[in-house]
Amino acid sequence: MGTEEAIYDVLIIGAGPAGLTAGLYSARARLSTAIIETGRKGGQAATTEDVENYPGFPGGTTGPELMRLMTEQVEGFGVTFIKDRIEGLELGSQVKVARGRNREYRAKSLIVATGAKPRTLGLPGEGSLRGKGVSYCATCDGEIFTDLDVIVIGNGDAAVEEAIFLTRFADKVTIIVVHDEGVMDAAKYLQERAFANPKIDFVWNSVVDEIKGEGIVEAVTLKNLKTGNRWEIQTNGVFIFVGTVPQTDFCKGQIEMDDRGYIITDERMQTSVDGVYAAGDVTQKYLRQIVTACGDGATAAVAAEKFLEEEESFREQVLESERPVVVGFWSPTDEESMGLLKSLEEVEAERGDGIKTVAIDLYRNQRVARRFGVTKPPAVLVFASGQLRESMHGPVGATDIMKALD
Repeated sequence: MGTEEAIYDVLIIGAGPAGLTAGLYSARARLSTAIIETGRKGGQAATTEDVENYPGFPGGTTGPELMRLMTEQVEGFGVTFIKDRIEGLELGSQVKVARGRNREYRAKSLIVATGAKPRTLGLPGEGSLRGKGVSYCATCDGEIFTDLDVIVIGNGDAAVEEAIFLTRFADKVTIIVVHDEGVMDAAKYLQERAFANPKIDFVWNSVVDEIKGEGIVEAVTLKNLKTGNRWEIQTNGVFIFVGTVPQTDFCKGQIEMDDRGYIITDERMQTSVDGVYAAGDVTQKYLRQIVTACGDGATAAVAAEKFLEEEESFREQVLESERPVVVGFWSPTDEESMGLLKSLEEVEAERGDGIKTVAIDLYRNQRVARRFGVTKPPAVLVFASGQLRESMHGPVGATDIMKALD
């Protein structure tokens, strides 16, 4: 089968830590797997200079090196990497379609791992000094600034929380606030904690105009919004906390998202669409770190594997059967289900080769059960030529089943 016609078992959109880990787990499960990447492999993590909180690297490592190792490991399991930008999804059928700029890609399951980018300000020096004193993550980079002076841009909950966190390491943290003195957007309890912290200073009615430095942050230029005065202060680091932007525009109208554009998932990283998963910073979550993205990716891949197993088994046993099929949904914890299993045995013994019976554990196959309106055991569905012919819920005896077959 050529690449153009390929239907992958698992298609992963995004090659950051979440996407790479999902690819690793998927490929190890012997599933045909492709990862579509827009930029460099590793995503934002590949732009982080120092990584000191990823397990297994006591002396720390760099983002580019960690992502290089992850990519090398994934490539070793035969994952296909594709360079393209996905612009839309079509998820209404069994085979999922991702529309790229270059062409369309089809898969039996899909994992969205496109991440979320920090909202940038576009300041002079911001881009060139990113990772060299300009940071968007205190948890990632705070320790680097031990006993140094840093500034924080932003005054919402995230900015103030991160500023307080930075005081564990920095000698002084200066928060630049656009509002009048004493006015902030953060919750009151956070403001009180910040005001009471001796390591935190404030500059009111001001914005940062420019970030300066030769290869590393050395100073910033501030502008007072009321007077228009500009002045420069020395600093070793600039932390920008003005929000993040999930990369989910191509998912609109296809997957349930919150009002900020983050994808809503359950504990299995399942989205609102069967067979479609999301992992990493693109999802609603408490902590956005490399290690949590990896955990999400692993969970999504294993869930996709189980989904494919469930779908494939039902298709082969039921939908493609040449004989009528009696499907009994049961549970080992339900007493009435035990009677159903006996009834299935009686029906098969009575009808011989004319029919087929299949017992399905409801709680291990909830997706299939839900599709046919089965919410609790016991239940019996009768299929012929792949079509549902009869549906019975509650205790069902062999006589009831045989009547449904006639």
